[in-house]
Amino acid sequence: MARIAHLTLTLALGAVLLSATAHAAIIPLSATMDCAQANAGVGTCGAGGSGTGSASITLDTDLNQLSWSITWSGLSGTPSAMHFHGPALPNQNAAVQIGIGVLGPPVVGNATLSAGQMTDLLAGLWYVNLHTSTFSGGEIRGQVVPEPATLLLVGAVLLGLAAARRHTSG
Repeated sequence: MARIAHLTLTLALGAVLLSATAHAAIIPLSATMDCAQANAGVGTCGAGGSGTGSASITLDTDLNQLSWSITWSGLSGTPSAMHFHGPALPNQNAAVQIGIGVLGPPVVGNATLSAGQMTDLLAGLWYVNLHTSTFSGGEIRGQVVPEPATLLLVGAVLLGLAAARRHTSG
């Protein structure tokens, strides 16, 4: 059932991406980072990991530009690296897509994405991982997801597609 929901979300976000590329859009995304999500959901909390973080992210589909502002607090170790990783579901690990740096908080930056990276990002297949001196594999992590308003847009797209399908088959 979860795979069907993920596939539906991926297809809907793909439709939004295709629509957005025809009519450039700024798409808001975010990530809530914590020790429970680290290491593909195995977590670092029980091993002394701590801290929380949040990422405010936008994607400009006209420029293929990803921009971010990331904050954190309460880590058990000194921040040593931070990256966007993908493509991966919350229970998976993946390769680094973009290095972020750790001069902050907040860390503010931007990067240009490929079409494939944008598709994976909008499908919810990227995460932010903050590595520390205590947890070299990452102390806190958060899956990048569309903001609620974007999800409403995706829902509207899905309803429109369902209505159109009923209309053409009826």
